[in-house]
Amino acid sequence: MTEQDVRAAAPATDETPSRWRRLARGGGGRNVGLIIALALLCVVGVATSGEQFANVNNLMTILRLAAVIGVLSVGMTFVITGGGIDLSVGSVLGLASIWATTLATQTMAEDTHWIVMVFTALAVGTVAGLINGIAIAYGKVVPFIATLAMMVAARGLAEMIANRQTQTVDVASFKDFFRSDILGIDVLVWIFAVVAALGWVLLNRTTFGRRTIAVGGNPEAARLAGIKVNRHTMYLYMLAGLTAGIAAVMMLARTTAGSSTHGQYYELDAIAAVVVGGTLLIGGRGTIVGTVFGVLIFSTLTNVFTQNNLSISAQSVAKGAIIVAAVLLQQRFAARHRST
Repeated sequence: MTEQDVRAAAPATDETPSRWRRLARGGGGRNVGLIIALALLCVVGVATSGEQFANVNNLMTILRLAAVIGVLSVGMTFVITGGGIDLSVGSVLGLASIWATTLATQTMAEDTHWIVMVFTALAVGTVAGLINGIAIAYGKVVPFIATLAMMVAARGLAEMIANRQTQTVDVASFKDFFRSDILGIDVLVWIFAVVAALGWVLLNRTTFGRRTIAVGGNPEAARLAGIKVNRHTMYLYMLAGLTAGIAAVMMLARTTAGSSTHGQYYELDAIAAVVVGGTLLIGGRGTIVGTVFGVLIFSTLTNVFTQNNLSISAQSVAKGAIIVAAVLLQQRFAARHRST
């Protein structure tokens, strides 16, 4: 082999490791880590609970538990990727569930179609998101404060409307549809899958998604590039409100009741799932696939703790440890990105 052949072959030998390094540092590497974490949790579940954990019914329980938080987390992924935060989605879920089960709404649904209840919940969620978006984008209120105010106000309004009472779902056709299954899988799980798939397409294959990443990464540069940052920010919070409305419908289907306590602390679970999934808290990078895995990890963790009769306090400690580990990894990735 001549010296020129050796030089030509040298880059090829160095290229393969660099490809693996790029994969490990990118989204593929993060998703592999999440898959391994989920697999380890499943191994722990099988080792500690055996057949009680490793059966189809328990798998469906995990997926049903993940579905509502999962839909909320998809909307939260967009908000955090865009450089914001939304603390109000849990309260908006509760408000939407109350509004959709008022006597007037259910009477109208019985006279026409149960879709009236669905439309009401989606409208309430979207309007709440619109109010958040206007306050943040045009009122220049800090997202933490604006959504904190909405969290308190939405919960209070729900209590006023329901007089702090639980409102049962009396529309039989609504319950029949949402408590059915398709191909042996609950409708609620299918809704989560569809919302996640649409969220992935929206974030990764559309101009809206590219603008979201640009706004979250550098709002001033996005503005100079011609993106209407304020309007786009408003859309992001409307999207989060819409997913809260969808989650409210799912909660009504699961509990057959509207309550002002629905969705309590769900915003924290959604933020945790998004962060663990690999979306940067500072904005500019988001992943729907990672969010889905984050939701499944926490749902599986809850199931493992329940199967082993462990306390909620211990579960909270474990969740906190996972969140801290995820944030530390984010800081490490961010430092590497700045150094390169």
